[in-house]
Amino acid sequence: MRPTIGAVGRLRRFWWVVPIALVLWAAGTVRLPYYSIGPGPARSVAPLITFEDHSRYESDGEFVLTSIHYERLTGLGVVRAWLDRDLQVVGRDFLFRPGESRQDEERRAISQMDQSKLIAASVVLSELTDYPDENGDGVLVEGVVEGCPADGELFPGDLVLGIDGMDVGDGADAPARRVIDGLPEGRRVTFDVLVDGETHDVQLRREPCAGDDRPVVGVRLIDNFPFGVRISSGSIGGPSAGLAWALGLYDLLTPGDLTGGRTIAVTGQLDIEGIVYAIGAPDEKVVAASRVGANVLILPEDNLEAARAVGDRGVELVPVRSFGQALAWLRDNGGATGGR
Repeated sequence: MRPTIGAVGRLRRFWWVVPIALVLWAAGTVRLPYYSIGPGPARSVAPLITFEDHSRYESDGEFVLTSIHYERLTGLGVVRAWLDRDLQVVGRDFLFRPGESRQDEERRAISQMDQSKLIAASVVLSELTDYPDENGDGVLVEGVVEGCPADGELFPGDLVLGIDGMDVGDGADAPARRVIDGLPEGRRVTFDVLVDGETHDVQLRREPCAGDDRPVVGVRLIDNFPFGVRISSGSIGGPSAGLAWALGLYDLLTPGDLTGGRTIAVTGQLDIEGIVYAIGAPDEKVVAASRVGANVLILPEDNLEAARAVGDRGVELVPVRSFGQALAWLRDNGGATGGR
């Protein structure tokens, strides 16, 4: 049956409905190269830290690490994010390196997190014990150089027990480095590695890499810790929890309550010398701290101005440049510790 003239007229009258519906469908389903960044979960660090052969001192308060959450947006998502004062819209280059996939970024972030744990433990144990002079068997992989032979083969936290047939022994990393540096270019090097309780061999070659003409493996080693320290971070990645791990571990290893009974949020990238470096999206960390009920956020000094941009969220901002400076502020503001 053919449509009547009246029906055809009505169809023509509402022809614009179809393209509008298509536009709305695309705006709500097609992902754009834009992402929203917002406050992520804030977690108490003490329950995530365990160690062996040392007394544990719990506190009435807690240190919490702050994180961010990001999500790829549709057109409608961009509009919603623009209207939400706790979200910001960024381009793909803000989060990803050129040519990097989501899976690549996640692996990089987890590796950065693992490295931040090692650095935090190294800084704290250097403060509270005779480490690194006092150490355990083997040497720890602190990090690898991107684009070098060790990249993707060795990972932060791997415990190296032997290198090219040499037993690393009591953990002095200097002899281990000398063995690697003494091997001829192109020579295959075998690392005897302990990971999650299982040992396996990793074979690498000393080759030029990363714009360096010298033949290297591309691995950074530190002495093993005098007792076992384990930190569980779950799916949270990135380097910005280093200071939080360090303060939490220090508090657990020393008598007294370093928090002074408060909920204290912490963010900041830590290096092996205890220096605190700036992190990304500090404004979102302020919001995350506020949501978890923290009234203090210890953060890198270089992030202070950006953190203030979110306005008053009822969180005191404490800028620091080092782990030692953070400890000093806590002690001067109600925190107690029995550290040496």
